Amino acid sequence: MEVLHPRCAGLDVHKKTVVAAVRLATGDKLVTEVKTFATTTAGLLALSDWLAENGCTHAAMEATGVYWRPVWHVLSDGEIELTLANAAHVKNVPGRKTDIGDAAWLAELLAHGLIRASFVPDGQTQELRTLLRTRKQLVRERTRHIQRIQKTLEDANIKVEAKLSDLLGKSGRAMIEAMIRGESDPTRLAALAHRGVKASQAELEQALRGRVTHHHRFLLKLHLGQIDALDGAIATIDGEVETGLAPFRAAVDLVSTAPGVSTLSAEGIVSEIGIDMSRFPTAGHALSWGGLCPRNDQSAGKRRSTRLRNGNPWLKTMLIQCAWAAKNKKGSYLQAQFYRLRSRRGPQKAICAVAASLLTAIYHMLKNGTPYQDLGPEHFKPQSKISKAARLVRNLQQMGYTVDIKPIAA
Repeated sequence: MEVLHPRCAGLDVHKKTVVAAVRLATGDKLVTEVKTFATTTAGLLALSDWLAENGCTHAAMEATGVYWRPVWHVLSDGEIELTLANAAHVKNVPGRKTDIGDAAWLAELLAHGLIRASFVPDGQTQELRTLLRTRKQLVRERTRHIQRIQKTLEDANIKVEAKLSDLLGKSGRAMIEAMIRGESDPTRLAALAHRGVKASQAELEQALRGRVTHHHRFLLKLHLGQIDALDGAIATIDGEVETGLAPFRAAVDLVSTAPGVSTLSAEGIVSEIGIDMSRFPTAGHALSWGGLCPRNDQSAGKRRSTRLRNGNPWLKTMLIQCAWAAKNKKGSYLQAQFYRLRSRRGPQKAICAVAASLLTAIYHMLKNGTPYQDLGPEHFKPQSKISKAARLVRNLQQMGYTVDIKPIAA
């Protein structure tokens, strides 16, 4: 097999150590040297110097948790071309699993060009991605605390959640804070409701009649304090995102023109895929990387599974949420696509198809710098007419009839 990189290295990265295997090919002579380094900054700088001394031009490592990041950051300052490999794509031969064997195996694959590089964004994109992922995690934690407040109120037999659309809205928060202060009279608690609440005063009084103990007040105060702290942290992250959004502003404004994509969702999408679409040869490659296309799973000519393949879970989740919002836009291509597929494949597969269409559109929008252009709900009608006629013809042929169809003259 042809050797593409005669002087390369494979790195087996761990939390405390990095096992490096250098593969040096000179003519018919092949030399492999293995050395272990600490993952401290001094150890990684020594690794960089050792690779440079051996004249390595390329190095490959597996994406192992977060441990590969500092190794990548230190080595990227040098002249070595780095490759990040998906661990599932470069598995070693069973029965030969050692740190030294893994490093040597990576070097062997890299030398022959058999490693498919994973997408590693630039520094600014990584920072934006980290901030927005952290924000999403904080929002999830905030939701958990709201659910704990609901559980506490249920334990106290307070049914106000069924009467308010937002438990922590203006009315709900005022009632919870009054309970924490020791108020237990349902009439006084119901009087704190905002005039926009649809439930009547009598209904609120019935819902607020319960048994709130000191233990319940303690838990309500605790969870409410956690929610306030999370709200402050989310606001801080939003300010930091706004500060560093300048290089991505045009791309975010462009992506937000797509239906169902809010400004926050556009920021998240851009942080995941970046703004340079040249890293994806086609829109299909972007779909595959995002995990929005069926996996290849065939045996004996039969497809065994049509489940979506594994991909970027942050991007996939975000696009699915945007797809649910986009399918509500009346008179749009995406809404027509959803209802057309739902009748045959069900809502889950239909919404995944809408999410794939959204990512395809965003890929071309970022690649060509053009805003979203809706194809309209009529896009499927000519195709549907032809396919429906063909289906009816097949049904008649299966019943034993010969069919010859001709269009009616206008």
